Amino acid sequence: MDSFSANIPPSIAELFGAASPLSACLDGFAPRPGQAAMAEAIAQVMDEGANLVVEAGTGTGKTLAYLIPALLSGRRVILSTGTKTLQDQLFHRDLPMVTAAIGRPARTVQLKGRSNYLCLHRLRAVYEQPQAHHQLARELKELHNWSLATRTGDIVEVDGIQEDSPVWPQVTSTLENCLGNQCELYDSCHVVIARQAALAADIVVVNHHLLLADLVLKDEGFGELLPGCEAVIIDEAHQFPDIAQGFFNVSLGSRRLFDLASDLRSEALHAMPGDTLPARLADALVKAVRDVRLSLRSENQGSESIGSGGNNLMWDRIDAGFFRRLDECIEALDDIISWLQSVDESLKGLQRCRERACAAVDSIELITTADETAGLRWVGLTRLGFVLNYTPMEVADNLRKLLDAQACSWIFTSATLTVADDFSHFLMRMGLEDPRTLMIPSPFDFSSCGLLYLPQGLPEPADHSYTVQMLDELLPLLDASEGRAFILFTSHRALREAAGLLRQRDDFRYPLLVQGEAARSKLLEQFAERENPVLLGTSSFWEGVDMRGDRLVLVVIDKLPFASPGDPMLKAKLEAITRRGGKAFNEYQLPQAVLGLKQGVGRLIRDHSDYGVVVICDPRMTSKGYGKRFLASLPSFPVTQDAEQVMCFFDEYSANSSAGPKGGV
Repeated sequence: MDSFSANIPPSIAELFGAASPLSACLDGFAPRPGQAAMAEAIAQVMDEGANLVVEAGTGTGKTLAYLIPALLSGRRVILSTGTKTLQDQLFHRDLPMVTAAIGRPARTVQLKGRSNYLCLHRLRAVYEQPQAHHQLARELKELHNWSLATRTGDIVEVDGIQEDSPVWPQVTSTLENCLGNQCELYDSCHVVIARQAALAADIVVVNHHLLLADLVLKDEGFGELLPGCEAVIIDEAHQFPDIAQGFFNVSLGSRRLFDLASDLRSEALHAMPGDTLPARLADALVKAVRDVRLSLRSENQGSESIGSGGNNLMWDRIDAGFFRRLDECIEALDDIISWLQSVDESLKGLQRCRERACAAVDSIELITTADETAGLRWVGLTRLGFVLNYTPMEVADNLRKLLDAQACSWIFTSATLTVADDFSHFLMRMGLEDPRTLMIPSPFDFSSCGLLYLPQGLPEPADHSYTVQMLDELLPLLDASEGRAFILFTSHRALREAAGLLRQRDDFRYPLLVQGEAARSKLLEQFAERENPVLLGTSSFWEGVDMRGDRLVLVVIDKLPFASPGDPMLKAKLEAITRRGGKAFNEYQLPQAVLGLKQGVGRLIRDHSDYGVVVICDPRMTSKGYGKRFLASLPSFPVTQDAEQVMCFFDEYSANSSAGPKGGV
């Protein structure tokens, strides 16, 4: 330990070597050449101001591989993750542990989106509304008392109020309703204080949504997070292009308009309690918005699915009545704007309502007149609401401009960025030009700890009997694995069908956990606690699930995860690729499916002691030429088409369960 004393910072080689101080505080720490190589590469690009894309196979330990060079650099670094779980883990566990171990203290801040912080202005406004106070009396009283004591305003501190309570939208702010530096409580604002702490920190931990909000929207009223930052490290980078696309989407939803009406009432009640006109204007807007929704029939023949699903209407298939109702909505907004123009400018809450009404009119006009050759216009429907959308087909050029505008290093890492060892698809979607790339293979010995089984004889996935025959194939395997399985589906329809079929079968004897019948976190908790469970899941279970040990030994994938051919956004993207002379299937559909499959397969082997079988039921893995691209992108499991080998694999592990796999540490 003496080599790490006297204020001499340790080198990366020392920290990832056998005598590392990390071994004293990290169970199971051992030198990993891939981890050290990744850390060295990150340190180098940070020194040189370059960009880097790293695919780090499962088990690399990529978190330490980027935390240590970030801390040793002495630079101001932003760490961005795709999930709140990893964000919390970084801030509350990994950063404190590493800084203590290497003797390199740093000012670290976890920054969340504004909806995670109490808004003092909105709390006061709603607290002074007698009718609201009556409806939410207990919650508001509790929040009022907490507001007097909290130092952070982070609503996670509050116990006793449900996450979906209607009180939260009333007492937190959005970009639309925030008054920014015009707020009379600006100096006490928890969002401002959190932002100021982040600007003074060495390491700031955020999520992709917050980073993109700052990058794209410049989150007006609070300055910018990125200026002064010397490096941005994007973990779970495979999610970044899709999340980014949402930030270039132009949208206006009924929820936003209802919130405007509600805030107009509360701000006017606070500023001019005797005036009844604001309430009448708000009521007119609410009626107009509801009339727009009534004009959108969810059973419309133009109803299609965008992206992950939902009930949506394409713009060119909407009835003419919708456009008449939309004009009436604009008229209601114009009436609000006209009245607010006469209101005293010192009433900042009401003036912000005017700005929001103007922005809503601008959004409607932009969407209704948008260029249909560059994007897609559509309306998303919920049971009582709607969202108008214009979604650009490509965001790579916009992303490239935004990234290039920041004078810092960009480092992207994930376990799934390449297709057959090729980064081209990810780089194309991100608009990255000639970054350095690095592949770190997984340290796991997949040849001894796992098996990839490709069943023979199943029909094509479109066959109406596919799910029935697939389950016939799987039941003997579930007996061999004694349950302990994830069965991952590419559609909710197939999942529901499979759940119903399994419950009808007398020969299925395992606890069945089904997505949609409980919260995702609850299902994972039950999977870890119950004996020999079988979990059925769709997209949200294909990634971000870290079930280690012999609780999970069988992962089944029903079909190759090609996006739905009926998705209008996919159609538009493919047409655009074809128009420019590209090959849409090879350039977009196939790479996206390969990356999705890698995520699903990656649920099985999460640690050196893990073992198990991956089953990919889709016969196209062997019947189509592109099956080789999928196989070339997966871990190096032995591949079999013989079910008996699967039985033998489980028999061997059952007979010698204490031996574990033969992979090295």
